[in-house]
Amino acid sequence: MIYPIVAYGSPVLKRLAKEVDPSSAETKILIDDMFETMYASKGVGLAAPQIGLSSRVFVVDASPFAEDVEEKESIILKKFKRAFINPVIIEQTGELWAYEEGCLSIPGVHEKIPRLREIKIRSQNTKGDWIDEQLSGLSARIFQHEFDHIEGILFPDRMTPLKRRMIQGRLKNLSAGKVDTIYKMKFNVK
Repeated sequence: MIYPIVAYGSPVLKRLAKEVDPSSAETKILIDDMFETMYASKGVGLAAPQIGLSSRVFVVDASPFAEDVEEKESIILKKFKRAFINPVIIEQTGELWAYEEGCLSIPGVHEKIPRLREIKIRSQNTKGDWIDEQLSGLSARIFQHEFDHIEGILFPDRMTPLKRRMIQGRLKNLSAGKVDTIYKMKFNVK
Protein backbone atom coordinates (compact mmCIF):
# COMPACT_ATOMS: atom_id res chain seq x y z
CA MET A 1 0.00 0.00 0.00
CA ILE A 2 1.33 3.41 -0.93
CA TYR A 3 0.78 6.06 1.74
CA PRO A 4 0.70 9.81 1.20
CA ILE A 5 3.72 11.62 2.62
CA VAL A 6 3.09 13.80 5.66
CA ALA A 7 4.09 17.41 5.03
CA TYR A 8 6.24 19.77 7.05
CA GLY A 9 4.20 21.50 9.75
CA SER A 10 2.36 18.34 10.81
CA PRO A 11 2.69 17.67 14.57
CA VAL A 12 3.43 13.95 14.04
CA LEU A 13 6.79 14.93 12.50
CA LYS A 14 7.89 16.72 15.67
CA ARG A 15 6.97 13.94 18.11
CA LEU A 16 9.32 11.35 19.65
CA ALA A 17 8.21 8.05 18.07
CA LYS A 18 7.31 4.97 20.12
CA GLU A 19 8.98 1.57 20.02
CA VAL A 20 7.25 -1.23 18.11
CA ASP A 21 7.13 -5.01 18.36
CA PRO A 22 9.69 -5.96 15.69
CA SER A 23 8.31 -9.43 15.04
CA SER A 24 4.62 -8.52 14.78
CA ALA A 25 2.72 -9.01 11.55
CA GLU A 26 1.78 -5.32 11.66
CA THR A 27 5.44 -4.27 11.70
CA LYS A 28 6.28 -6.53 8.76
CA ILE A 29 3.36 -5.14 6.73
CA LEU A 30 4.35 -1.61 7.70
CA ILE A 31 7.91 -2.17 6.45
CA ASP A 32 6.67 -3.55 3.11
CA ASP A 33 4.31 -0.59 2.73
CA MET A 34 7.06 1.87 3.63
CA PHE A 35 9.41 0.47 0.98
CA GLU A 36 6.60 0.66 -1.58
CA THR A 37 5.81 4.26 -0.56
CA MET A 38 9.48 5.27 -0.59
CA TYR A 39 10.03 3.91 -4.09
CA ALA A 40 6.82 5.48 -5.42
CA SER A 41 7.98 8.84 -3.99
CA LYS A 42 11.51 8.47 -5.41
CA GLY A 43 13.12 8.63 -1.96
CA VAL A 44 16.18 6.90 -0.48
CA GLY A 45 14.78 6.79 3.05
CA LEU A 46 11.41 6.97 4.77
CA ALA A 47 10.53 7.04 8.46
CA ALA A 48 7.17 5.97 9.89
CA PRO A 49 6.28 9.51 11.08
CA GLN A 50 6.46 10.59 7.43
CA ILE A 51 3.40 8.45 6.74
CA GLY A 52 1.64 9.59 9.91
CA LEU A 53 2.69 6.80 12.29
CA SER A 54 4.62 7.67 15.43
CA SER A 55 6.66 4.44 15.33
CA ARG A 56 10.41 3.86 15.63
CA VAL A 57 10.81 2.32 12.19
CA PHE A 58 12.48 3.55 9.04
CA VAL A 59 13.58 2.07 5.72
CA VAL A 60 16.48 2.98 3.46
CA ASP A 61 17.77 2.11 0.02
CA ALA A 62 20.94 4.08 -0.74
CA SER A 63 21.60 2.48 -4.12
CA PRO A 64 20.67 5.66 -6.08
CA PHE A 65 23.76 7.33 -4.54
CA ALA A 66 26.08 4.48 -5.60
CA GLU A 67 26.87 6.06 -8.98
CA ASP A 68 28.08 9.36 -7.47
CA VAL A 69 30.83 8.09 -5.14
CA GLU A 70 34.12 6.20 -5.14
CA GLU A 71 34.03 2.48 -5.90
CA LYS A 72 34.57 1.37 -2.28
CA GLU A 73 31.63 3.43 -0.97
CA SER A 74 29.58 2.55 -4.06
CA ILE A 75 29.68 -1.15 -3.12
CA ILE A 76 28.46 -0.30 0.41
CA LEU A 77 25.64 1.94 -0.82
CA LYS A 78 24.38 -0.65 -3.32
CA LYS A 79 23.89 -3.04 -0.39
CA PHE A 80 22.52 -0.45 2.06
CA LYS A 81 18.87 -1.42 1.74
CA ARG A 82 16.89 -2.45 4.79
CA ALA A 83 14.55 -1.60 7.60
CA PHE A 84 15.70 -0.31 10.97
CA ILE A 85 13.42 -1.14 13.90
CA ASN A 86 13.77 0.59 17.29
CA PRO A 87 17.23 1.90 16.34
CA VAL A 88 19.60 3.71 18.67
CA ILE A 89 22.82 5.58 18.03
CA ILE A 90 25.48 4.28 20.40
CA GLU A 91 28.31 6.59 19.38
CA GLN A 92 29.03 9.35 16.86
CA THR A 93 32.63 10.09 15.85
CA GLY A 94 34.71 11.50 13.04
CA GLU A 95 34.70 14.95 11.60
CA LEU A 96 31.66 17.03 10.78
CA TRP A 97 30.98 17.24 7.07
CA ALA A 98 28.28 19.16 5.27
CA TYR A 99 26.30 17.55 2.47
CA GLU A 100 23.14 18.68 0.72
CA GLU A 101 20.05 16.97 2.10
CA GLY A 102 16.43 16.98 1.09
CA CYS A 103 13.34 15.32 2.51
CA LEU A 104 10.11 13.86 1.13
CA SER A 105 8.20 15.77 3.83
CA ILE A 106 9.87 19.04 2.79
CA PRO A 107 9.85 18.93 -1.04
CA GLY A 108 11.75 21.59 -2.90
CA VAL A 109 14.03 22.48 0.01
CA HIS A 110 17.65 21.32 -0.10
CA GLU A 111 20.43 22.51 2.16
CA LYS A 112 23.89 21.47 3.29
CA ILE A 113 23.59 19.92 6.75
CA PRO A 114 26.62 19.14 8.94
CA ARG A 115 26.71 15.63 10.40
CA LEU A 116 29.39 13.41 11.90
CA ARG A 117 30.99 11.02 9.44
CA GLU A 118 30.94 7.80 11.56
CA ILE A 119 28.35 6.23 13.86
CA LYS A 120 27.87 3.04 15.82
CA ILE A 121 24.26 1.90 15.91
CA ARG A 122 22.03 -0.84 17.25
CA SER A 123 18.67 -1.86 15.79
CA GLN A 124 16.35 -4.82 15.62
CA ASN A 125 15.42 -6.99 12.69
CA THR A 126 11.96 -8.50 12.11
CA LYS A 127 12.90 -11.53 14.26
CA GLY A 128 13.57 -9.22 17.21
CA ASP A 129 17.34 -9.80 17.15
CA TRP A 130 19.53 -6.81 18.02
CA ILE A 131 22.21 -5.97 15.47
CA ASP A 132 25.19 -3.70 16.20
CA GLU A 133 27.08 -2.11 13.35
CA GLN A 134 29.24 0.81 12.34
CA LEU A 135 28.29 3.11 9.47
CA SER A 136 30.33 5.81 7.77
CA GLY A 137 30.02 8.28 4.93
CA LEU A 138 26.70 8.50 3.10
CA SER A 139 25.22 5.44 4.79
CA ALA A 140 25.84 7.11 8.19
CA ARG A 141 24.32 10.35 6.90
CA ILE A 142 21.19 8.63 5.57
CA PHE A 143 20.78 6.74 8.84
CA GLN A 144 21.17 9.95 10.89
CA HIS A 145 18.64 11.82 8.72
CA GLU A 146 16.02 9.07 9.12
CA PHE A 147 16.86 8.59 12.80
CA ASP A 148 16.19 12.28 13.33
CA HIS A 149 12.65 11.70 12.02
CA ILE A 150 11.86 9.21 14.78
CA GLU A 151 13.33 11.65 17.30
CA GLY A 152 11.03 14.45 16.08
CA ILE A 153 13.83 16.38 14.37
CA LEU A 154 13.69 17.66 10.78
CA PHE A 155 16.71 18.74 8.79
CA PRO A 156 15.81 22.48 8.94
CA ASP A 157 16.21 22.13 12.73
CA ARG A 158 19.90 21.46 12.04
CA MET A 159 20.36 24.62 9.94
CA THR A 160 21.82 27.84 11.26
CA PRO A 161 19.20 30.37 12.41
CA LEU A 162 20.04 32.57 9.41
CA LYS A 163 19.48 29.75 6.90
CA ARG A 164 16.20 28.79 8.61
CA ARG A 165 15.00 32.39 8.30
CA MET A 166 15.94 32.37 4.61
CA ILE A 167 13.68 29.38 3.87
CA GLN A 168 10.87 30.35 6.26
CA GLY A 169 8.59 31.48 3.42
CA ARG A 170 8.93 28.18 1.56
CA LEU A 171 8.26 26.22 4.77
CA LYS A 172 5.19 28.33 5.51
CA ASN A 173 3.83 27.74 1.98
CA LEU A 174 4.47 24.02 2.33
CA SER A 175 2.61 23.89 5.66
CA ALA A 176 -0.32 25.64 3.94
CA GLY A 177 -0.42 23.01 1.19
CA LYS A 178 1.13 25.17 -1.51
CA VAL A 179 3.37 22.51 -3.03
CA ASP A 180 3.60 20.44 -6.19
CA THR A 181 5.04 16.92 -5.99
CA ILE A 182 4.94 13.66 -7.93
CA TYR A 183 3.45 11.98 -4.85
CA LYS A 184 0.41 12.55 -2.68
CA MET A 185 0.87 14.53 0.53
CA LYS A 186 -1.13 14.91 3.76
CA PHE A 187 -1.12 18.12 5.72
CA ASN A 188 -1.49 18.89 9.44
CA VAL A 189 -1.37 15.26 10.60
CA LYS A 190 -1.62 15.11 14.38
